[in-house]
Amino acid sequence: MQSQLDSPLIATLRVKIVARIVLPFAFGYFLSYFLRAVNAIIAPDLTADIGLDAQALGLLTSVYFLTFAICQLPLGMLLDRFGARRTETCLLLIAALGAIIFASATNFTQLLIARALIGIGVSACLMAAFQSFTQWFAAERLPLINALQMTAGGLGALSATQPLHWLLAITDWRGVFWGLGGLCIIAAGLILTVPKRPVNNAKLTVNSAAPKNSPAMYKTHNPESWRGLIGGIRTVFTDTAFRAIAPWAALAQGSSMAILGLWCGPWLIDVAGLDREIAAMWLAAAAAASVVGYILFGWLADRLRPHNISPMHIAGGGLLISLLPLGLLTLPLSGSWPWVWIPFAFCTSAGILTYAVLSQRFAAALAGRVNTALNVLVFGASFIIQWGIGAVIDLWPPIATGHFAPPGYQVALLGILGLQIISAIWFFVRYRHI
Repeated sequence: MQSQLDSPLIATLRVKIVARIVLPFAFGYFLSYFLRAVNAIIAPDLTADIGLDAQALGLLTSVYFLTFAICQLPLGMLLDRFGARRTETCLLLIAALGAIIFASATNFTQLLIARALIGIGVSACLMAAFQSFTQWFAAERLPLINALQMTAGGLGALSATQPLHWLLAITDWRGVFWGLGGLCIIAAGLILTVPKRPVNNAKLTVNSAAPKNSPAMYKTHNPESWRGLIGGIRTVFTDTAFRAIAPWAALAQGSSMAILGLWCGPWLIDVAGLDREIAAMWLAAAAAASVVGYILFGWLADRLRPHNISPMHIAGGGLLISLLPLGLLTLPLSGSWPWVWIPFAFCTSAGILTYAVLSQRFAAALAGRVNTALNVLVFGASFIIQWGIGAVIDLWPPIATGHFAPPGYQVALLGILGLQIISAIWFFVRYRHI
């Protein structure tokens, strides 16, 4: 009898299946998110040790998003041609190299190069998982499975807050990055333990004469040519649903990653007037809210689908509500409301459902390119927003070394709010015609 792991599409979730297929990718994404968010806590150390202003700090942190975004379209073709296992394993070794260089850097240029390598190295951690899950699991399971993956990322962000603050009492930021380099090497090895998918990297057709769900039912063809792979990218970007969903999804998720990954920490210190330990606790609470959001929104999408409530309805509702706490953060009195970051982090986590919405619209052979096409916009937006916030903050004189003026934060967040409102209007106007 055919084993559960050999089934073409797994519809029933069991502990063994999750452990063998999901957990290795989840650990890689945990590290990816930790590396993305780590600067929010170590920012005072970097500004003191290396001598960075707000714009330099924003550029240093956001170059992760820039190189990450640049990698996405080539990554989609690599995933669809060579598979998730080999692609992510090689890239994680680059992330390990970047972490090691970061740990030993003595100037801004070295830090920038190292951070760029880290962005390249973890660029497949989410998309490789999504592509692998699309090949292993039935479509109705994807919102929940993807949410589990995002939960691992949320736990990585959570670990980069108060737990990292505690770790810095034992070692410094350099010691942290030496450890991260080693963990990236371990993650690369774990990815290789994921079972190979028999039909991986090949286009499928159905042999109707074969027994249902037997291996013979699925025929494989040679991998697509590079010309065909590029044509697939064009197909994704010209799709009407993609063009309706992507701008809002990219701005909402990009803003969340850019702010929670760096500027929320300095905001809690400079605007709310909290000390570093209390700020780390609020960052931890926001990260925990993201974890809860990923789980809850994924569960809702899984449970409400039979009632004709699509994941896009849930994602749109969550992102629409997230505009309220973002609006509160633009007010002069927002420094008295550090708790507002919790509903902001929770609601923006609904945006992850857009990946499942779009991946189900296209053939499985396009899964890697669909997810990376959206991801290039999300991380491109993250780079621009994270660096842009620093540039806006620098328009006001710093209040002290490593501390910035509250009006700069408010104006930057107000600009982000305006962009999100415009993209939400675009979505509601375009999507109702699809």
